[in-house]
Amino acid sequence: MHDDMPTVPTLAALERVFEAEESDLYVRWSTGPAADLGDRGAQSSRDGLTGVPLPGLSANPLRVEPWWGDRPVRLWLARRLHDYGHLRELRGPGVRPWVLRGRERARGPDNEPLVVCDRPVAWISDDVLREAEELVDAQDSPEWGPLARHRSPE
Repeated sequence: MHDDMPTVPTLAALERVFEAEESDLYVRWSTGPAADLGDRGAQSSRDGLTGVPLPGLSANPLRVEPWWGDRPVRLWLARRLHDYGHLRELRGPGVRPWVLRGRERARGPDNEPLVVCDRPVAWISDDVLREAEELVDAQDSPEWGPLARHRSPE
């Protein structure tokens, strides 16, 4: 269905995609549009704690917030990818990030947007993820890291 989406090869290329489309772009970590959009167009995620179906796909906006000012868009995009990179391991084999154009329908349990996908845009390559990690690491901030939840050992 959507396996023929282009793949964004570099962070600079992702920045160009963002600049061309801008405000309604989201990044989603899943096995892709074929699974998420399905034949019936359900477009639903599930709450990881309770299993409750959510009214949209859990995704994260790429939109730059006004408080970011004139800081580099590339760094903004890098941190948006880095923030949720742990989802690849958490959600299992075949999970990777992809960009979609969509509309927010509601908010999820972590206050993330739950969106309806209007159009899948592109896959994000592993090279982009490595570039994003390097750029974030270069900021050398001891107080910042991914938004991963980890259960503490008992």
